[in-house]
Amino acid sequence: MLNKKFEKSTAKKVPSSRLSRISHFGGLAAKIAGNVLVNSAKELSKGNRPNTKSLLLSTSNVEQLANKLSELRGAAMKLGQMISMDAGELMPPELSALLAKLRSNASPMLHKQLVAILKQHWGDTWVDNFSSFDLRPFAAASIGQVHQAHLAKGQKLAIKVQYPGVKESIASDIDNVAAVLKLSGLLPKHISIDDLLEEAKQQLQDEADYRLEAQYIKNYQSHINSEHFQLPEVISELSSEAVLVMHFVEGIELEETITLPQTERNYIVQILIQLFLQELFDFKLMQTDPNLANFIYQPTTQKVGLLDFGATRVIPPNISQGYKALIKAGLSGNKEQMVDAARTIGFFNEEINEDYLADVLQIFELACQPLKFEGEYDFGSSKIATQIKDKGLALNRKKSEWHTPPIDALFIHRKLAGLYLIAAKLNARVDVKKLLEPYL
Repeated sequence: MLNKKFEKSTAKKVPSSRLSRISHFGGLAAKIAGNVLVNSAKELSKGNRPNTKSLLLSTSNVEQLANKLSELRGAAMKLGQMISMDAGELMPPELSALLAKLRSNASPMLHKQLVAILKQHWGDTWVDNFSSFDLRPFAAASIGQVHQAHLAKGQKLAIKVQYPGVKESIASDIDNVAAVLKLSGLLPKHISIDDLLEEAKQQLQDEADYRLEAQYIKNYQSHINSEHFQLPEVISELSSEAVLVMHFVEGIELEETITLPQTERNYIVQILIQLFLQELFDFKLMQTDPNLANFIYQPTTQKVGLLDFGATRVIPPNISQGYKALIKAGLSGNKEQMVDAARTIGFFNEEINEDYLADVLQIFELACQPLKFEGEYDFGSSKIATQIKDKGLALNRKKSEWHTPPIDALFIHRKLAGLYLIAAKLNARVDVKKLLEPYL
């Protein structure tokens, strides 16, 4: 995920050695324990009985965790993002807000570190490759930051540079973050994140390989409709596993398109939803991060620029077919077929409580509303996002029944939910059913 709007923060050194990163976690655990002791003493002095949970979730502890994960970047931030995406409203609101903040908060690395990386990849005369290179990043994410540059012939570039030590510390970082969350009590005991930990490690290993991202871009270029979309072109001879050099894709941020005519906003959302269906059913390859900053729009060409492919996933055929069956059953209102399709995907097992099952199916039916609506669905006036969230909150209160969906499904839902939010933000009206018909 790219973040183009930096908060007011100065560049910070990224801890690059495994030992220095581990020491950050040890210091964090000590600070959390210290805060609990201090606040507990304050409560006792007032004649109050200390509440351990509330002390663990104090503002100071939450801020300590957020700041430390932000400083470490990489796996630390990614796990925070994935937990917030997975557990969502199951967590205390303080921790949920903290982890959500990590999705858009990263400090740039020091210039000294940046230059050292560029020398490592291009040699001491690395500047000879360019007519200009801006050392100030214009975008950042959990594992790297992006710079503007120009080749000698004038071509404008976007250069993604990976933070030092991130790739080598993925497994230990994730284990350490999980340990801090569990031991500190900041993560509720009824939430199991073991599968998520292993998935986060694999996801980060993939995202930290910029050659793999370059291959995903190439794969998309073979699938994509060039009349609707523009992708960055990778300059392979300057790229490596930790530095990705691409032609700069011009355009306006998606948030700015809110002022465009209704038909143009409808068109933007229409082609994004159409792309999602193609990814799920045709390409079986999906860019799973629908953050607004990962898209731009070109009013003159009416193309949407797709900017970041780090979070791309291959969709297994059984998951693709399972969703096709689930959507068909949802459109026809056949609950028995919906249950069969959901079990095929892996949403729940045979022993699920009937009331819980009914609640899950109701959420599926809500998500299908735009898909079964006759004519243009008005996302701007729709309450679907709120309704799904409310139903999810009610469902999550049944903690004994709660079940983490399969990881692939989690990312697919993330993409669809993000597209619904973009559609609502742009007040778009789209005939989604018509887009879906070729697949049914």
